[in-house]
Amino acid sequence: MKITWFGHSTFRIETGNSVIMIDPFLKGNPSFNEAGLSFDDAIKGVTHVGLTHGHDDHFADAAEICKTNDAMLFATYELALHIGAEKMEPMNTGGTVVSDDFALTLTDALHSSSSGGTYLGNPNGIVLTTKEGKSVYHMGDTDVFPGMDLVNKLYQPDIGIVPIGDRFTMGARTAAFACKEYFNFETVIPCHFGTFPILDANADKFVAEMEGQRVEVPKVGESVDV
Repeated sequence: MKITWFGHSTFRIETGNSVIMIDPFLKGNPSFNEAGLSFDDAIKGVTHVGLTHGHDDHFADAAEICKTNDAMLFATYELALHIGAEKMEPMNTGGTVVSDDFALTLTDALHSSSSGGTYLGNPNGIVLTTKEGKSVYHMGDTDVFPGMDLVNKLYQPDIGIVPIGDRFTMGARTAAFACKEYFNFETVIPCHFGTFPILDANADKFVAEMEGQRVEVPKVGESVDV
């Protein structure tokens, strides 16, 4: 499995013959643009788009990617209908949809979800359980919450994608606590930092709080093989 970070909470996950883009925020993403990356290259071959919630910095490019690539959209019901992709799998918290190479489950997240004053359903995390044997938990935007223990017991995720930037999500200390208290991740990839000045600029505090556990902090546009 190859996981590529495009800044903020946008990840491209390649498993089997599938390419899943989670929370695609590219064209308006300062981190993506400052890295000089190509939108067309980033979305090339994307077969599925998964969304955690309905904030513009998480679904901004979803409709275009789905249209350009004829990709399947996975999102909570209200958000899926709001985007209106031709191919979609409307879902809700706790639901699982099985595709050729993976199963995608929406979990709880402690956040909000709206755009321009329009309510767009529950905020979620995403668990990808792949046929190659690895599972990924993209927490979405969230604070720590006791239900993370249930996510671990139900899905035993191998890779954690964890928001650390503070203000709108967990900060470094809380995010590290969540990882160590509730999970036994093989690999942790932090996100939702460095995009805007009001977020933590880098992952240094989080790495220090994780005390030597395996944390991968790729540069924007770099990939991690897991």
